[in-house]
Amino acid sequence: MRTDADIEQEIAILRDLPYPELCELWAKQYGTPAPKGTRRLLLERSASYWLQVKRFGGLRASARRALKSATMEVEATSRAKARRLQVEGQGRNASFKSSPAALRPGTRLLRQWNGKQHLVEVLEDGFAFEDQVYRSLSAIARKITGAHWSGPRFFGL
Repeated sequence: MRTDADIEQEIAILRDLPYPELCELWAKQYGTPAPKGTRRLLLERSASYWLQVKRFGGLRASARRALKSATMEVEATSRAKARRLQVEGQGRNASFKSSPAALRPGTRLLRQWNGKQHLVEVLEDGFAFEDQVYRSLSAIARKITGAHWSGPRFFGL
C-alpha cells in the first residue's frame, strides 16, 4: 500500500525532471502541447496535481458543478461589462475619437515628467509635440518616457 510519503517522494522527483520531460507530461495529461513559454513551476504544479488526482481522486461532482457555475457567472458578468463599455464608447475596439470626451483640435495637453513639462497640441489629424506631428498620444508618451505607455493614460484622459 502506498503512503503519503510515497506521493511526496513522487512530487519531489518532479522538481528534478528536465523541462522537456515536464512538457511531455503536460502533453500527456492535457492532450495538447504545453503553451509556449510556460514556466517550469506551472509545469511542476500541474504534474503534481495529476499525480494526486490519480492517487486520491479528483474533485467531487458537486465541486465541479459549483466551479462551472461560478465560471459561467463570471463570464456572463464580463460579457455584460464589455457590452456596456462598448455602448459607452470606451470598449477595447472603440476608437479614441468616438469617446464622449473626444479631444477637439486646438486642445492642449500638459504633462509633467521627470521635472520637465511637456506640451502636446491636438490637431485634426494627429498631435503636435516638439515641432513634430504624431499619429498617436502613445507615440508621444513613448518618446517622453522611453517606455511603452498608453498615451491617453499617460496624459490623464
